[in-house]
Amino acid sequence: MIEHRILDKSDRKILALLQEDAHLTNNDLSERVNLSASQCSRRRAKLERDGIIAGYHARVDREKTGFGIVNFISVTLATHDRDNAARFATLMAQLPEVQEAHALTGEMDYLLKVVTCDLRELSDFVNETLLPHEAVQNVKTTIVLQTLKETGVLPL
Repeated sequence: MIEHRILDKSDRKILALLQEDAHLTNNDLSERVNLSASQCSRRRAKLERDGIIAGYHARVDREKTGFGIVNFISVTLATHDRDNAARFATLMAQLPEVQEAHALTGEMDYLLKVVTCDLRELSDFVNETLLPHEAVQNVKTTIVLQTLKETGVLPL
């Protein structure tokens, strides 16, 4: 079990810099954080080991790869029990077009962020994947017209 760890100023700076550019070497970090490269290396390794740095990923341009439409889809489950929620979670894990799936309080049960190439693909996704699924009762779709801000960077 990972012990609770409070991040100090240097850890936060390392994380902020790596969020901007995960290619930074420990030497690069040391110059910007004012620690030695070996100290940065140890801190980085500990952040990775503790799961605070969960991985390194390439950020791929959605539109340049053909995914021209972002959709937010609210889903209401057919029944509100553990088994039905598990069936829905299993479905979400199998759908690569679902970028995010959030369980919510309030009127809807889940909010999905889904990318599609076009409206036909969105229609197929809703009508052939979501609506026929036994866990789903109702679906409401909203198409994004313009994205003003999109980031996965935490405000460290």
